[in-house]
Amino acid sequence: MESVGEFFRQVREAKGLTVDEVSSKTRIRSDFVKALEDGNFAKLPDQVFARGFVRSYARSLGLDEEDAIHRFAQSSGSFYEKQDERERLKARQVEEDRKRESNRKTVMVAVGIAVLTLVFLLSREQPSVVKQGSGEPASVKRSAQASKETPSPAPRQEPEPVTDAPKPAEVAAVSAPVAETRRPELPTPPPIASKPQTEPISMISPGADGPLGGISLEGGAPGADGQLVLDLEATELSWVVVQIDNGSPQESLLRPGEKAQWRGQDQFILTLGNAGGVKAELNGKPHKPFGPSGKVARDIVLKR
Repeated sequence: MESVGEFFRQVREAKGLTVDEVSSKTRIRSDFVKALEDGNFAKLPDQVFARGFVRSYARSLGLDEEDAIHRFAQSSGSFYEKQDERERLKARQVEEDRKRESNRKTVMVAVGIAVLTLVFLLSREQPSVVKQGSGEPASVKRSAQASKETPSPAPRQEPEPVTDAPKPAEVAAVSAPVAETRRPELPTPPPIASKPQTEPISMISPGADGPLGGISLEGGAPGADGQLVLDLEATELSWVVVQIDNGSPQESLLRPGEKAQWRGQDQFILTLGNAGGVKAELNGKPHKPFGPSGKVARDIVLKR
């Protein structure tokens, strides 16, 4: 039995119809009609839609639809069987990758718990070892205590030699430095620690009921301390997703006139639902437009 495409081509040419006329009559794109006649099933949509094309084509030529479907099943059977097998293999590969990733995460969690447990046990053992090592032997303590309790013999007093009485001038000269050495020293007051001055930080609030109330902080000049500062101002209603460095994405909805600011260290990754609806500044410098109004822009990387 000849293929369904060859059968359709013979009947179409016998009736004097062109591919464009069949396309206009059946409302099937001309490239699909040509692919069906050539047996190029890879260019056709899914099997369900391809069967609908066969029925419409057969109806437009006045042919039996069931016979056309039978011819189509015989002509395209091997192709769609291989396609189904490829889909099954692809789904199996995705499932295996998912299981492999899940097992890897489980192993990482188990290793992390083991490491934390080991660190906790070592931190508990270290103080007890230090405490035992710093203690003195009991015999040394007992001997020190016994030496404290035993009174030491009083030193033998030698008779002081009798000398002539000092002159008044010598007494005054000697007593002056003695009095100076015995002068009590006044304790110096401890230094008073000065409180560090902090710069005021203010909160930007686009509106009391706005979706960005309190989303960003403003403190100091843009780019202070080597940071990246991203400022967005909405000219139209815009949906914004911002990922700072390697952190979690932050999702926001900006109304016209609202502003938002983010701070990071290395880069920002933006996704804009309305590329032409926002104006951006990076460290105070205006950035070129991200695209036309109404277009979605994904994975825009802004870095130093």
